[in-house]
Amino acid sequence: MPDIKLKDLRYLVAVADTRHFGRAAERCFVSQPTLSAQLKKLEQSLGVQLIERQPNNVALTAAGEQIVGRARRILEACEEVTTLARSHRDPLAGTLRVALLPTIGPYLLPHIARPIQRTLRRLELHLHEYQTAPMLAKIRAGELELGILALPVDLDGLEARELYSEPFKVLVPERHPLAGRERVQMSDLEGESLLLLEEGHCLRDQALAVCSRAGLGERQDFRATSLETLRQMVATGAGVTLLPQFATEGAYGNARGVTVLPFAKPVPSRRVGAVWRKTTARRPAIEAVCDVIAERIARTGRLGAP
Repeated sequence: MPDIKLKDLRYLVAVADTRHFGRAAERCFVSQPTLSAQLKKLEQSLGVQLIERQPNNVALTAAGEQIVGRARRILEACEEVTTLARSHRDPLAGTLRVALLPTIGPYLLPHIARPIQRTLRRLELHLHEYQTAPMLAKIRAGELELGILALPVDLDGLEARELYSEPFKVLVPERHPLAGRERVQMSDLEGESLLLLEEGHCLRDQALAVCSRAGLGERQDFRATSLETLRQMVATGAGVTLLPQFATEGAYGNARGVTVLPFAKPVPSRRVGAVWRKTTARRPAIEAVCDVIAERIARTGRLGAP
């Protein structure tokens, strides 16, 4: 039976990720000759070529691609073993890799960062920002432990917990006929030009679902990359948009050229929740973070409970 070492699998995965021996060696904190020699030994031990070596190109063979996929799972399992042991020693210590949607992170973090730090002093959050599809892929691959995103999502292999319900608000230009209203009905927006995010943002789909009932037509010649772009476009008079409540508060609520209007009942909203792998060893830390978020939002009294 071939003698396969975990470090050799790490070298192979690093080459697969970087497609470059030098960068792979830097990532693994070894010299390039050491990494190259170890991978040669791995190929000899397995009796199959894994890497196609060309002067300006590094590619995996068909066998290499298949073995890299299994190597990732082996390394993930080893990481889970280490994490599981650490979590039993102190489940609320260490690092927790957390991702948030771009339409959630900048607006939620100011409310929860300090409460989490105060409550979970031994836990360090490594924060990332991804859209829904790549976030779920990275959670399933073991690259992230926790995702904060809009629900529902495909939960194959995952678990979810709703944290809060966030109302939508309408942004209109400050000189718009609706700007003087205290509240608006969906029917008040009929015929307006709707500004939305580009494809890939779940908030786009949620806004479309809400506005389709009011007869709003999406502006076809514009797709925003961020909520801040939407805000600026509304200020120019290009149309109206829907934003989640947290994105309309504080400094974001004082943007020039726009008026923020609440909806009359029934108020449209989105469900924000947490997602993690069913097999994760970090469940105590994940649940503790979720508890802090849910309790903090509930304490503010501004958003709906899950």
